[in-house]
Amino acid sequence: MKETKTWLGKVTEAALVMELFDGLPMDVRPPKGVDQAVDAFIQAAQGLEALHTAGYVHCDLKPNNILIGPDGNVKVIDFGQGCKTGTVKERIQGTPDYIAPEQVKREAVTFRTDVFNFGATMYWALSGAKIPTLFTIKKDENSFLLHDKITTPKDLNPQVPEPLSNLVMECIRTNPLKRPESMATVAHRLEIIRHGLNRRPAPAAPARTTPAAAV
Repeated sequence: MKETKTWLGKVTEAALVMELFDGLPMDVRPPKGVDQAVDAFIQAAQGLEALHTAGYVHCDLKPNNILIGPDGNVKVIDFGQGCKTGTVKERIQGTPDYIAPEQVKREAVTFRTDVFNFGATMYWALSGAKIPTLFTIKKDENSFLLHDKITTPKDLNPQVPEPLSNLVMECIRTNPLKRPESMATVAHRLEIIRHGLNRRPAPAAPARTTPAAAV
């Protein structure tokens, strides 16, 4: 933030200087394979954790709010729906395919709200499908979303390792208290998963056949 003031302290000019980032939204430039997806989501989780440390919730994480640069660097954008943790909004705000149950019910949003949005985004990136949410199914007092009724990412994409699939399903649990407690926890688990992916044995080279000796 840059300001120009008079000698009496009155602001005459103000400018907000922001970083110029050469990136495309995740839904335009999706990760190529599980490895790239995990790396991108680690960076996104770290960005959200920094926001949470300041006491704010993003409230609208989704693929087109995650920019990916040509070098793989990631930025989280669009804080238009962001607010202090614990805020109860007067109207439903969020994106239908990624919105958390408490957002639809207009209950207090917390860091775990972002965990749900984050998990729904990971689900899409890893499986190519979108989870049903309380916004996209019938909305009445008897409507509910059970995470164990949703097909897991691994069932939709066998390339997704079991620990990663399990993490996604934990993030999209209906009850916020049953989700990971923080984005720092999510980022740490993703780093462990990345370490496991990096330790995978390289594919075996195809066997070379020796030509038969001429008779």
